[in-house]
Amino acid sequence: MSDTYADSPPLTSEQRCVVEQPPNARVLVTAGAGAGKTHTLVRRLDFLVAEGGLSAGEILVLTFSRAAVRELRNRLAEQGDSARHVRVQTFDSWALDLLMQVDASGEWQQRSFEQRIAGAGEAIEKGLAEEVYGEDLLHVVIDEVQDLVGSRRELVEVLLDEFDPGFTVVGDPAQSIYGFTVPDEERRADETNQFFVWLRNTFADELVELDLTENFRATTDEAKTALAYGPRLRRIAETNGSGDRDLYGDLRAELQANLTLGAIDEFTASALTEYEGSTAILCRTNGQALVISEQLASFGVPHRLQRSARDRVVPAWIGRLFRAVDGGHLTRARFEELLPNVLMEPAAASDRLWALLQRTGTGRGNDRSLDLGRLRQAVATGRLPDELTAQPPSPLVVSSFHRAKGLEFDRVVVVDPGPLREEAPEQARSSGRSKKHREVDVDEETRLLYVAMTRPRQDLLWLEPPDMRLIRIDSKVGRWARYFYQRWRRDGFELLGGDVHREQPAGMRDFTADARGLQDHLATNVRPGDEIVLERLHPEAIGLEESPPYLAMHGDRPIGAVSEAFRTSLYDHLKLNRTFEPRNWPRSITGIRVESIETVAGSEAAGVQSGLGPHGVWLAPRLMGLSRFHFDKSQREEDTGVTSQ
Repeated sequence: MSDTYADSPPLTSEQRCVVEQPPNARVLVTAGAGAGKTHTLVRRLDFLVAEGGLSAGEILVLTFSRAAVRELRNRLAEQGDSARHVRVQTFDSWALDLLMQVDASGEWQQRSFEQRIAGAGEAIEKGLAEEVYGEDLLHVVIDEVQDLVGSRRELVEVLLDEFDPGFTVVGDPAQSIYGFTVPDEERRADETNQFFVWLRNTFADELVELDLTENFRATTDEAKTALAYGPRLRRIAETNGSGDRDLYGDLRAELQANLTLGAIDEFTASALTEYEGSTAILCRTNGQALVISEQLASFGVPHRLQRSARDRVVPAWIGRLFRAVDGGHLTRARFEELLPNVLMEPAAASDRLWALLQRTGTGRGNDRSLDLGRLRQAVATGRLPDELTAQPPSPLVVSSFHRAKGLEFDRVVVVDPGPLREEAPEQARSSGRSKKHREVDVDEETRLLYVAMTRPRQDLLWLEPPDMRLIRIDSKVGRWARYFYQRWRRDGFELLGGDVHREQPAGMRDFTADARGLQDHLATNVRPGDEIVLERLHPEAIGLEESPPYLAMHGDRPIGAVSEAFRTSLYDHLKLNRTFEPRNWPRSITGIRVESIETVAGSEAAGVQSGLGPHGVWLAPRLMGLSRFHFDKSQREEDTGVTSQ
């Protein structure tokens, strides 16, 4: 081992035991919250290459989230010595890469996550993956294996079974929180901990089981509040659950023994803005996160709403880079010249950004030029490295419990999830359960609260939950929505990525404007958090089964038009039953903010026609928020045939 790690924490005896296992060992590591597993994995990978004789190409590292991928890659780049070139990928990106190599005609880029995972497993079973790896896959490292359920579990099992590599798999049964993703309710309980059972049954005495027990994250008694519950939660998970409601109640009581910030008000807003470290407000559902975000915005509190791990956004600087280059290739020298102007923010290391662009496969066989046609294709198909699509840092993050998995913050404010109760229909739909199912998975709810309470480094506080009585998921469109006491009434719904039209640049669809000037406006004058109003362009829908078009207004200036996906979702949301056809539409839709300005790829011909160059790449606003509908007077009565009493 080199002295690369001279400035990093020394390995504990537990960590060293993991790191120094031989390359052909089959190792299962149980690592508690904050146990330094990323540091241990970086050192493990370096050992496999430097001491174990493996090359970077003979090791595969898989993990669930892009955040985990970025952290591992960054740590390897900063601290890794021999292992800095080891492949680190999410399951989805690895499955897609494999499928594109064995069956490029399968249009896998247009298929769903589950289809890709299942397709990759089938390719391995058929022996097609041997064409890709041959005998060169000698060690597999997998993080967060407690969340291997359903098709992902089956994929990993067939991978380890068919290639028979050494492996280092790391997980914590106490943090297993994705059982709800298994559609079959009868299988769901059995899936928890099933991968651990398979490992022990398949490899028996060959399996080396090790533990990482020391916590390096929590530095105060408050931050350590939930840690004592970890061993008990692991035992319960490994024995297929207990349904112990008292355990959940005890853990929630531990949360409430800490300081409360009450509800979101001026005092809370001030406390959140004055804190110098990083803060996360963690909510049980994404709907709660949307409401909390709305409340914070009303008090002018800057914050970031955590995106889904699968929601990739290309930063605006890449779009500005395309616009500055006329030809089909970009030289390294020209990139260095343009970068300070296109970033429009504190400059990142140009070497690192260039290397990330090169990693998309757009290089021309050297380090001196990029093929912009290939880079455009990477933008269009979501194939940019995770490091380029990460959300920007923010001192205050609002997130669901699930989306905060694997993250850590100086201070965590947990929105009280409340006592366990019979599950309401809207909660059943939002968690993937059928309408008829009413039972709460007590053990998973306890683990989920445990995950939220183990994110802080210093402070753990809690908030009173927002009023969600009239807010729930509309299962038809997959969006959180506002309802009212009258069953037929719809008062607003969630804005999603892709709700703004992308195929042509703003100013060429549904309204006419100088596209070049509008791109400059997006780049310089539109900021995250800015308010947006969607204004109905005309009262009648143009096409079937869709709403009329709406313009996204930034002040008095349109900066985009809604997409077909938005118009279809609005139609479906307002369609009360199979025979009812919406006739009237919201005049305006408020409660919307700019999440970011993103780079999108559309029609190359439209790019040329609008004067934005030949690449078909430009900027578009990305919107967020739980919106509010505003109808013309008496419109609801006309639309539903119901007269107000």
